[in-house]
Amino acid sequence: MTRQDTPTRPAPRSKLRRALPLLLTAWLVLEIWLLVQVGSWLGGLTVVLLLIAGVLIGGSLIKRAGTRALSAAFEQTRDPRPEQPQTGTSLTVLAGLLLILPGFLSDGLALTLLFPPTRALWRMAGRRAADKVLRSTATAGADPLAEAMRLQEQLRIHRPDGKVIQGEVVEPGAGPAAGPQGPDTGYRPPLNG
Repeated sequence: MTRQDTPTRPAPRSKLRRALPLLLTAWLVLEIWLLVQVGSWLGGLTVVLLLIAGVLIGGSLIKRAGTRALSAAFEQTRDPRPEQPQTGTSLTVLAGLLLILPGFLSDGLALTLLFPPTRALWRMAGRRAADKVLRSTATAGADPLAEAMRLQEQLRIHRPDGKVIQGEVVEPGAGPAAGPQGPDTGYRPPLNG
């Protein structure tokens, strides 16, 4: 068996990636259970009206956040200052998306993203998570952009049968002979030998 024929092992999955399907399933079961409980308490029509109201309010929030981000971008082009205005659009858009999703747990989470005290807690947690990710990539000695480019390049050179072809991509016309290229008639050794 040659080096090219040895199968490559996939990268180990993180704990979060392994637990994410279970967490999503638990979330969905809890949402459905809560909808049934609230529906038996308030009535089915009321639950449907609350879900429709959530969709309308969520859409309105997303539209308002988009308009605010657009006006902030226009303001920055008119008066370019080093500091960027904090519009909070990402948390508002996330809250709008959570309101659009059917269910009361997602609506409760969306409300925590909208109220200023809990919004500040979410913002701090997001900054900590981003700092942790940046520190872990810095300690690994890899630039996140360079790592992403390397992974993209690896994906491009994988063959459909799972074998990896080592080499580099050469753009047409980038070589020393940038003239018209004819058919390749040179000898090429076989891949499996």
